[in-house]
Amino acid sequence: MRKIKNLEMKNISKSFHSVFANKNLNLKINSGEILGLLGENGAGKTTLMNILYGLYQPDSGEIKINNKTIKINSPLSSIEHGIGMVHQHFMLIQNHSVIENIALGYKDTPFFFPKLKIKKKVLEFSKKFNFPVELSKKVWQLSAGEQQRIEIIKALLNGADLLILDEPTSVLTPQEAKELFKILNDMKSRGHMIIFISHKLNEIMGLCDRVIVLRKGEIIGDAETNKTDKKSLAKMMIGREVVFNIKKDKIQTGKPVLNVDNISVLDDKDRYALKNISFTIHENEILGVAGVAGNGQKELAEAITGIRKISTGCVTIKGKNITNISPRKIFDQGVSHVPEERIKFGIAPGLFLYDNAILKQHHLGKYSKKSFLQYDKIKAHTKNLIKKFNVAAPPINTEIRNLSGGNIQKLILGREISEEPSLLVASHPTYGLDVGATQYLREQLLERRKLGGAILLFSEDLDEIFELCDKIAIIFEGKFTAILDADDKRLSDIGLMMAGSLEYV
Repeated sequence: MRKIKNLEMKNISKSFHSVFANKNLNLKINSGEILGLLGENGAGKTTLMNILYGLYQPDSGEIKINNKTIKINSPLSSIEHGIGMVHQHFMLIQNHSVIENIALGYKDTPFFFPKLKIKKKVLEFSKKFNFPVELSKKVWQLSAGEQQRIEIIKALLNGADLLILDEPTSVLTPQEAKELFKILNDMKSRGHMIIFISHKLNEIMGLCDRVIVLRKGEIIGDAETNKTDKKSLAKMMIGREVVFNIKKDKIQTGKPVLNVDNISVLDDKDRYALKNISFTIHENEILGVAGVAGNGQKELAEAITGIRKISTGCVTIKGKNITNISPRKIFDQGVSHVPEERIKFGIAPGLFLYDNAILKQHHLGKYSKKSFLQYDKIKAHTKNLIKKFNVAAPPINTEIRNLSGGNIQKLILGREISEEPSLLVASHPTYGLDVGATQYLREQLLERRKLGGAILLFSEDLDEIFELCDKIAIIFEGKFTAILDADDKRLSDIGLMMAGSLEYV
């Protein structure tokens, strides 16, 4: 029997540093319904759900379950009311096993022999919802899709009638996303309610019964998905028309910029992640690297930018050897980097926005004079970046950790592109971004290409790869199975190449 038959949030408001994240928001969901929550980065989606899950307290408003007003003071209180949440970044302990993680997150875990006592219950849930789990495996050994299943099991074990999913497909392969949607539709058929936070219009249209659109902390629209379309939703979301297919002009490539000659690189477990990789990128050229996550993309980006040591081989920028020199010296040679792990490598969370706007650039003459930082120039630069790259941000003397993930990403991209690098290494540059920001940033990459820049683009979004790239390299188990022109007909077999079943080298 369902504890929650309907849930309502009424007139919810929440502000941070005098900036409204949510303003008089109203939301209602019923049993057996999947509700999409759509909006730009910083629109207030995650804040609203963090209020429902008890992580934040609203400044005003009320929450009702089955038409009765309730108070949610903490995540534990939310769980007791039948609400579960799977966060965008999973809350799992990497060095513990699956069963240990589930036991830690289960409210009724017994003190004695916890793993033995809940094992049967976990297996019943995994069978019921048809997603098998290997309970003895360590979390770090699991794919992103498997880790997500563990989070869902944790929520269901705790009796969640309403499941909140925050950008659930951002770390999944297309196949894992399809499997997730099957699970969610099965849950819906059993009477569960699901709130699906996303910026991906295809997912909202394909999965959700109804969608609420947020912009700048307010609800702009509420529609049944079978009575609307992607174009209308996109316009509501960002307040203007969106171009879904960006025009890429043919450009004659210039001189070689990056040359990678036969490099091999070890991963964090001292195994070869890259094996004798070679390629060249020219001026006015974007080379895209396509592949399933974990096949060496991360290690390749880190090797070129100096974060990871190269075991054998050589990397040159415009003829200058940069193999195994420091990231700072590589930057000084005209290489900018948008890292995959943005929080770890892209920002200093405890520093202000204007500090983060010049990371790696503080030593340049335009920002420092006789070892002293020129803060008037730094702040002017920061304000320009925020305006140009549409970063929704509080005052620039706020710690960057207070920005949403998407807005942190836009600031990093703006910072790296603003130096007009000879080579831009961009790992998943539009990951987590809404359609408007994605369109804008893709246009910025094409503009950098037009101005003579070379770009090495890593992306798991094949539409992005085909839309932007002049050449496409397919990577599998640390080797390129092909490097082809973007209009090469053999790319119709890209799925086989990504799986290692076909090579054109």
